[in-house]
Amino acid sequence: MMGKAVAAVLILLLISALGTQGEAVPRSAIELRCQCIRTHSTFIHPKFIQKVNLTPSGPHCKNVEVIATLRDGKEVCLEPTAPWVKLIIKAILDK
Repeated sequence: MMGKAVAAVLILLLISALGTQGEAVPRSAIELRCQCIRTHSTFIHPKFIQKVNLTPSGPHCKNVEVIATLRDGKEVCLEPTAPWVKLIIKAILDK
């Protein structure tokens, strides 16, 4: 009798799980720490960069983080003090 009740509950949970639709939570909403462990300071030509995310320092991380998404989908943390990265940041902020 108990086995049938457990099986029925599991089936109901499975059916309800199949009916729900998941929604992705933005990474910044779940990350409460720095995302960049190491940074890359070697020049990357802008034609290889798809987008750049600039995360200011805050309670989650004391560092300014510059994360570039390359055309191949790879994410690279850039060194914010590198001269070429400063130019990219300035161009983003001027827009």
